[in-house]
Amino acid sequence: MFDPTQLRTFLTVAQTLSFTQAADRLGLRQSTVSQHVRKLEQAAGRRLFVRDTHGVEPTEDGEAMLGFARTILEANERAASFFAGTRLRGRLRFGASEDFVLTRMPEVLEEFRREHPEVDLELTVELSETLHERLAAGRLDLVLAKRGPQESHGRLVWRDRLVWVGAERLRLDPKRPVPLVVYPPPAVTRARALEALEGQGREWRIACTSGSLNGLIAATRAGLGVMAHTRGMIPPGLVRIPSRAGLPELGGVDFVLVHGRHSRAARGPAEALADAILAGGDRLHMP
Repeated sequence: MFDPTQLRTFLTVAQTLSFTQAADRLGLRQSTVSQHVRKLEQAAGRRLFVRDTHGVEPTEDGEAMLGFARTILEANERAASFFAGTRLRGRLRFGASEDFVLTRMPEVLEEFRREHPEVDLELTVELSETLHERLAAGRLDLVLAKRGPQESHGRLVWRDRLVWVGAERLRLDPKRPVPLVVYPPPAVTRARALEALEGQGREWRIACTSGSLNGLIAATRAGLGVMAHTRGMIPPGLVRIPSRAGLPELGGVDFVLVHGRHSRAARGPAEALADAILAGGDRLHMP
C-alpha cells in the first residue's frame, strides 16, 4: 500500500521540480518533503528522482509513478466526496491560458464536472496577461496562467523552461533577422523572446502574429519562423531548435493558480477545481 500523503508530496515535487517549492505549496518543512519521498522510494523499491546541482528530474520509474499516484489520489478524493455527502453548487468563472489548448486539460475539467454536476463552470481561454487583468477586475474567479519572472503571486502548479521551437526542416540564416511567430502584446512568451534577442544583439522580424495557439502552430509548421514555447508542451509537428542555431536562452517559466475575489458561492467550487488541477498537474504537459 502506498501512503496518499507521500504520493501527494511526490506529485508536488514532480510538478514543481523543486523540494523547496513543494514544501512551500504543501506547508511542510523541506526535510519532511524529503522524508516523504524517501519513504515512498523505499515502499516502491525504486529511485523516483534524480537530484543534482541543476535541480530535480523524475527517473523512468518516477514517470511511471506519476500515473499511479494520480489515480490513487483521485480515487481517495471520490470516496471522500461520496461519503461526506456534500454537493458543491454555484457559478465558477475559470480562465486558462492558451498554452493548455492541446494538453489534457479537458480531462481535468470533465472529471471536475462529473464530480460536481451542480457547479456552473464557465471557461475563458486567453493570453496569461489578459487573464490576470480580468481576474483583477473581478470578471474571473480562478486563473491558471503563466506569471512573470519577477512575480511571486499565485500557487505554483509546475515550473518549466521556455525554448525555441520550429518546423523540423527550418534552417535559420545567421546573417538575416530571426523570423518570429508570436502572440500579440502583452504575451509573456512574446516579451521574453524579444528581450532575449535584443539582449544578444540579434536582429529579428515578426513573421506572424496570432492570438490563437492553433494559428501560431500552423504558421510555425509552415516554416514561417520560430516561436518561444514551453518545453513540456511542444506541439506535434514541431521540434526544439538546436543550440547550434545560436538563439539565446529564454529562461524558466512558472504556471500558477491565482484566486480572485470570489463571491461566497464561487469560493467552494474555486477551491475544489484548484485542488483538482494541483493533483493532476502532470497531465497538463503534452501527452
